[in-house]
Amino acid sequence: MVIKMNQFPYTFDNKRYHTYNYFLKNKYQKKIAKVSLNAGFTCPNRDGTSGFGGCIFCSDKGSGDFAGNVYDSLQKQFADVSSIMRQKWPDCQFIAYFQANTNTYGSVERLKQTFEPFIHYPDVVGIAIATRPDCLSEEICDYLYELSQKCDLYIELGLQTIHDQTAQFINRGHDYQTFLDGLSRLRQRNIDVCVHIINGLPYETHEMMMETAKTVGQLDIQGLKIHNLFMLKNTVLHHIYQKEPFPILSRDEYIQLVVKQLAYIPDNVIIERLTGDAPLHDLVEPLWSIKKVTILNDIDKLMKEKDIYQGCLL
Repeated sequence: MVIKMNQFPYTFDNKRYHTYNYFLKNKYQKKIAKVSLNAGFTCPNRDGTSGFGGCIFCSDKGSGDFAGNVYDSLQKQFADVSSIMRQKWPDCQFIAYFQANTNTYGSVERLKQTFEPFIHYPDVVGIAIATRPDCLSEEICDYLYELSQKCDLYIELGLQTIHDQTAQFINRGHDYQTFLDGLSRLRQRNIDVCVHIINGLPYETHEMMMETAKTVGQLDIQGLKIHNLFMLKNTVLHHIYQKEPFPILSRDEYIQLVVKQLAYIPDNVIIERLTGDAPLHDLVEPLWSIKKVTILNDIDKLMKEKDIYQGCLL
């Protein structure tokens, strides 16, 4: 009997997509872990600049439900989390990940004070900064370019959807063209960008979600995070759902959708995430998302069953 081996080049563990684990180990030749930090930034659609209340799916913590304690210094946050990780991986090194809210929403001076201390940490190999495209002025991007000359820099750029009607409904505070403009400013400076998209946003059809993935796959990006919509208690999204329930993606629908989306993403794009995490005590829907490992396993199984590789339908 002849056993057909997986020939996909960007994986160490027989995946059919470009794994983040492969990228990190191939680049740094050792275990790398991300340390999520909360630098106390806010967002322009929370303070009235673009809107109030933030995106309708965000909790009071914004996008930082798993980031460090904002009341601790960044140095303490980093020390606390990295020490826990070292118990599992004694020799690992780290990426300082500024995750909570919009981490370029401030003056250049504040950004310098926030990021630059981590350049000199001996066990930090790079810095990842989560932000929004409407907070990437030329001045900010010039500074990010300077930072990228001092350390490995990764920008995580929220998009969620290419559809402006959905962006307006979820109170995103910017349109798709603003995203394209921000991405362009970063790539003109050769800064690596990982884009975030969400499957299952209210009233989006299967075709709309596929269109988002296909369109993003044609852009000059280096990484992609895909995850499902989370509905958390006491968010605007939760209140809307209680008054007028909208369809929630089933587990099978989500898995089949992700597999189809991956077929349209170029194989050189690093897939940093295919499902997400939500704080269990606040999670309303989808409850199937709790078993994250089984979702990833079933994505692998379906890709093998259908003989799909990342980028195979381009």
